[in-house]
Amino acid sequence: MKTRKQKKLNPALAVGFILAVLVAMFVTDIYLANAADDDKHAAPDTKTTQKTAKPAKHEHDEDAHEHGEDEKEHADGDKHEHGEDEHGEEEHGEEGKLTLSSDQLRNAGIELAEAGPVAIRETLPLYGVISPSAEGVQQVNARFPGVIRQLARKQGDRVAAGDVLATIESNESLKLYSVTATIGGVITERQGAVGQQTSDAPLFTITDSSTVWVDLALFPRDIAQVKSGQSVRVTQPQRGISGEGSVIYVGAHANPLNQSTTVRVSLDNADGQWFAGHFVSAEVTLAEAGAAVAVRNEALQTLDGETVVFVQQAKEFGPRPVQTGRTDSVHTEIVSGLAVGDVYATKNSFILKADLRKESEDEH
Repeated sequence: MKTRKQKKLNPALAVGFILAVLVAMFVTDIYLANAADDDKHAAPDTKTTQKTAKPAKHEHDEDAHEHGEDEKEHADGDKHEHGEDEHGEEEHGEEGKLTLSSDQLRNAGIELAEAGPVAIRETLPLYGVISPSAEGVQQVNARFPGVIRQLARKQGDRVAAGDVLATIESNESLKLYSVTATIGGVITERQGAVGQQTSDAPLFTITDSSTVWVDLALFPRDIAQVKSGQSVRVTQPQRGISGEGSVIYVGAHANPLNQSTTVRVSLDNADGQWFAGHFVSAEVTLAEAGAAVAVRNEALQTLDGETVVFVQQAKEFGPRPVQTGRTDSVHTEIVSGLAVGDVYATKNSFILKADLRKESEDEH
């Protein structure tokens, strides 16, 4: 009986034990949950502390960065200024001198020449017009009356002496014959048409413009100064061209309207730069006087109240004060300041003057 009672108590003890364990687990879970909440609330404080500590380092980095940039800018500035100084020395060379390469001279259109002996001219200025040389104009006619069967050349064609210009069928013999050029030149006129009868009018006019005439107006007060054979310099300022000719004729009759006499000049035109009908200026040479040293007029510049010439030494150009003497429309005598053989800037030398002034202004 005792044994049977003990067996009945064992399940109760087991249930009690289980309940005790469950209660303990429940209490433990609550404790752990509360501890987790406490940790969760305490964590932001730690993060905040860490975040507030970082700006000090960031500010230090920014100071270092700004300091480094200042040093870099200072170094770059020194380097830039030093580079500009070196460039300036290459551009201008020594003080008061300019350095230009061959390419720079060419791009600026600056031309060079050597000072040397020149004949200074005493001249008489005249004005006139270009006209074709009568010796260079040839009219070509049909030799026998007939019908034009072929026109081989047209207006504007350049021909040589002996070239066939047309073919004509003779009215008398009914045979064909050729009309040929008698001089070389350009066909400036053509008359007739294929199938027409020839007439007394020329079929072709050929003009050889390798030489032209310049007819100048000479007034009574100057007639005694001009004679055949005198040299004449002809210019056309609008086109910037010039040439040398000579007087071949002085008219014996005056124009009753203005009392002028014609002076005719023969002028070479092999390059075709002179056009009949264009107005020109001319200078008849009356006398010449030698100058030991002379330069072209465009080389003379005024700098700080002095007449100077820009002389080249190596690749440098510097202004050299000069004393001038006699002059004409092309050259000026140099009394002192230059020697024979000195290389100087002629055309566009004013560019050197402008650059030198700019450099002086930049320095001040």
